[in-house]
Amino acid sequence: GGVPPAIDLVLGATAGCLACFLTNPLEVVKTRLQLQGELQPPGTYPRPYRGVLRAAVAVCRADGLRGLQKGLAAGLLYQGLMNGVRFYCYSLAEDAGWTGYPGGTVAAGAVAGAVGAVVGSPAYLVKTHLQAQTLSAMAVGHQHNHESISSAFRNIYQQHGVVGLWRGVTGAVPRVAVGSAVQLATFASAKDWVCERQWFRKGSWAAVLAGGMVSGVAVAVTMTPFDVISTRLYNQPVDAEGTGKLYRGFLDCILQISNKEGLLGLYKGIGAVYLRLGPHTVLSLFFWDKLRNM
Repeated sequence: GGVPPAIDLVLGATAGCLACFLTNPLEVVKTRLQLQGELQPPGTYPRPYRGVLRAAVAVCRADGLRGLQKGLAAGLLYQGLMNGVRFYCYSLAEDAGWTGYPGGTVAAGAVAGAVGAVVGSPAYLVKTHLQAQTLSAMAVGHQHNHESISSAFRNIYQQHGVVGLWRGVTGAVPRVAVGSAVQLATFASAKDWVCERQWFRKGSWAAVLAGGMVSGVAVAVTMTPFDVISTRLYNQPVDAEGTGKLYRGFLDCILQISNKEGLLGLYKGIGAVYLRLGPHTVLSLFFWDKLRNM
């Protein structure tokens, strides 16, 4: 659309924040489901969260309705940073003509997502900590007990320095790179596919939503294992040197989850991931497209 990359940075950040505000409750539910039964064999631990809807009700009972928007400020900061940088880099790739080559869209989406993940990693770290916090009877995963987003950043920095703010980034980069590549590569084709079958009129909101939900299947299947790993690496307790007490890194996290929770442990919270991905994909790309046109 002839929009300069610098403008795409602002529009992408705005679109991501608008989508985040509407889908953050599913992000809270997803985080709780992914931390539930951490490194424990299936069937050996209590399950305060069962399925997306019942988990949402459990969050409301424990934390009130406001609990569904836990970590919203950190989530908005993350989406603004990550999506702003992601759309900026993707726009640069478009201007350079890289997306016109075979596989160029996938490669550009992956690289743009990886760069965005690195930039937004501190905000995602704090978001995960805040969304996991709840009453002891409903707690899953390690409880960091931050009082606010500002105190979370301050505590992490004081205890572990600047490096501590990027703890868990090794799980974030492949997560966003894979998700971004699959999302940007499948959304447009999925939208065209539902229109070709005449399920919806081309250019309609229903076609965009249906395309996002179809694309969301591919993104959820490919991204959920990376999402689980990312959540675990970000939320794990650390020692005085900032070294994780549960996982040594990305590969160790995969092996431990697979060995102790089974392969299905890597797909915990996939229902919440999917239900969030479809609307988030549609809303972020819809807002981005409309803002570009304006």
